[in-house]
Amino acid sequence: MKPALINAHAQQVLQAVQGTVASHSPVADLAITRSWRRCLDQYQLDPASRRAPNVVEQARLQDHRAPLEHIIAVAHWQMNSLHQQLGRDGHVVLLTDARGVAIDSVFNESERADAQRSGLWLGSVWSEDCEGTNGVGTCLVERQHVTIRRDEHFRGKHVGLTCSASPIFDAGGELLAVLNLSSARDDHSLQQHFQAMALTNLSAKLIENCFFLGHDPQRYLLRFHPEAGFVGLLGEGLLSFDEGARICSVNQAALDLLGLSRDQVIGQSLTMLLETPIDQVMSQASAQPSVCWPMRLVDGRLLYGQLREPLRQVPLVTPAVPKINDVRVCLEDPRLQRGFARALRVLERDVPVFLQGETGTGKEAFAAALHRASARASQPFVAINCAAIPETLIESELFGYRGGSFTGARKDGMIGKLEQAHGGILFLDEIADMPLALQTRLLRVLEEREVVPLGSATARPLDVRLISASHQDLLTCVAEGRFREDLFYRIAGFAVQLPPLRERSDKGSVLDLLLREETKGARIRLEAGVRERLLKQPWPGNVRQLRTCLRTLVALALEGRVTLDDLAELLPEPPATAALAEDPLGVSERQTLLTLIEAEHWHIAHVAARLGISRNTLYRKLRQHGISRPG
Repeated sequence: MKPALINAHAQQVLQAVQGTVASHSPVADLAITRSWRRCLDQYQLDPASRRAPNVVEQARLQDHRAPLEHIIAVAHWQMNSLHQQLGRDGHVVLLTDARGVAIDSVFNESERADAQRSGLWLGSVWSEDCEGTNGVGTCLVERQHVTIRRDEHFRGKHVGLTCSASPIFDAGGELLAVLNLSSARDDHSLQQHFQAMALTNLSAKLIENCFFLGHDPQRYLLRFHPEAGFVGLLGEGLLSFDEGARICSVNQAALDLLGLSRDQVIGQSLTMLLETPIDQVMSQASAQPSVCWPMRLVDGRLLYGQLREPLRQVPLVTPAVPKINDVRVCLEDPRLQRGFARALRVLERDVPVFLQGETGTGKEAFAAALHRASARASQPFVAINCAAIPETLIESELFGYRGGSFTGARKDGMIGKLEQAHGGILFLDEIADMPLALQTRLLRVLEEREVVPLGSATARPLDVRLISASHQDLLTCVAEGRFREDLFYRIAGFAVQLPPLRERSDKGSVLDLLLREETKGARIRLEAGVRERLLKQPWPGNVRQLRTCLRTLVALALEGRVTLDDLAELLPEPPATAALAEDPLGVSERQTLLTLIEAEHWHIAHVAARLGISRNTLYRKLRQHGISRPG
């Protein structure tokens, strides 16, 4: 931002704090003025300062991330979903800790340079005492959702941003993290701003509820609401208690429904709240409750609830370290390794796993690898692509049918995919394409653990572990009415985001694995430059596209040799040209660094001083652009 505009904004801040700002000014809001006064009086910040936001070093960032790994794992998928719902472009989603340090982020890779210039990246410190009035910092102070629009920021450097931030509380009511959505676009309508505010707040509540549901599995968990149909949805009350019916934790929605404060509830007996006898309540406990039952409060109000019994500590039959050395799938990327290990752990405890990723990222291969590494490796793995089966056939494919139940049916009937997977693992790919009517039947099957074939009146028991997948954003499908919300929460017990091939750190190993599979033992040699060209490709079709390309190259190879000419026929545009067109800012930054380094004869401290950044930041940029000192 130009210095003159920053100075003008600083004058506006001073006028507002002194009470001389015009009443029609967008900064006349008292909450903003209070924050500005804190910035001047308590923090002694300069609204005209043009310094860049503070960024903690990598080692210190890990200190901030480590205590919140559990919330990062819960939040990251929802952050991606929020980013997609808002159209991706021009938005950055941040997750910060309770000190305002960004511990996770989601943005378009093509907008990385813009995000970094605005300070919207990992390790940036957005506390109010560092950066003045802003979404994260002011949310931390106010402990409620805030939206800070452009010139409502204290520092003139940030007036190009609009930020919506919502707090995330732990089960004890302590502020755990902040979810922040920032945009530098100035062409958004008021309706779009309201949509962004609502979706950010909704996403924060979803993260908070997911964290609550999994934070203490050794306690009883009571879910309740005045309307039976709202149990299991966002506005439900959540309350945990121990074997003695002593209340251990409660969410804000429960306090609002009960009309009580946290101090009035925590540590008290459940009998203080309920007229319904405790024995009657405890008799409803189940490992996987699916039916709502009525319970009455001492003030006479009727609620509907579900009670999850504690998870009993039992020895695991699987090895402590999951098997990920599967020769049929490449999992060398650290994100995939971590996602695989965690997915395997929850799958063994009968928690449904949901795989999200672009088309061709290898969701079925990932699911099959989970099956091979699980305790059910010797049992069936049944995969069904919900998008590949005609709508008229998918019901019979899933549930099977009794002989003669409809025209064209086999005389002896057919066992459906669900029953075929009995005792093993069922993989439902592209589940977003399942018809709504069938979603209702599937939900019932998953809740009741039994299946009724078409034309039959007899239910058959069903024991399956479920993995589902989609390249679509299921929350968007829910919002559009194309996917049942209750089924979404039933299948998305643990979500794994599969990165696209272009972002994977193990692209070389993926290439080697696929080439071995396609050559089937034959000797194929890649001419110099072919491998490099393959690794530089963006691969919009991901692993599937790379496999097809390699299969074609192997077929075209003469005398066991793949040449650059062969590759040029399939991939005519050089990847370097494409990269240059996609990231001109990155190329410009690299050239600037090279020019300054040469001018300063590789004196790092001098270069950092000229750029106004720390030496650690400079070293990070050198590594990012592949710049190393000549030997």
